[in-house]
Amino acid sequence: MTDPKQKLILASGSPRRLELLHQVGIEPTRLMPMDIDETPARLEHPRTLCRRLSLQKAQAAYKAVKGELAWRDAYILGSDTVVAVGRRIVGKAEYIEDASAALHLLSGRSHWVYTGICLITPNGKVRQKVAETKVRFKRLSQFEIENYIASGQWRGKAGAYAIQGIAGCFVQKLTGSYTNVVGLPLYETAALLAGEGFEVTSGWQEG
Repeated sequence: MTDPKQKLILASGSPRRLELLHQVGIEPTRLMPMDIDETPARLEHPRTLCRRLSLQKAQAAYKAVKGELAWRDAYILGSDTVVAVGRRIVGKAEYIEDASAALHLLSGRSHWVYTGICLITPNGKVRQKVAETKVRFKRLSQFEIENYIASGQWRGKAGAYAIQGIAGCFVQKLTGSYTNVVGLPLYETAALLAGEGFEVTSGWQEG
């Protein structure tokens, strides 16, 4: 587990991001999902959107704990994932109609998954990165789309799918980071943390 002297606040309630951090031995000290407006600005590029939202989430968490002695030395990590076809953003699916439209759009073509990560250090320094992954789906039949929707695995997911579930069999080709598509690019996240003095490897020891 992570060195208890190191404090990391994850400005997210995503179980997928938490699982990915656990995968590399990082245990956030506190989870702080931040409720911010995620509406894209007019003509905003998907890459710009995920970068902006990850910053806003991290800043909101930083503001919420600022002045609390217990969190004075904490690192704060914010993240946001956006799926897009070209510049067209495919939002989080909340309803069956959203999921059906998204899956028809992604069927038989390539799309991009962008994840913005933002780290605010204990001294208030802001560091950001954006990971990009190109994903190509096979052509989906109406029968496959209907059955995938029946699985419920699309709910609340950007692009209406979770690659670590059934939708993994839709992927013909993936270029870039797989963990980015799951929800948090581990290479970029670990590099960002290590670069600012967070001991990423402290949780790797057996026992």
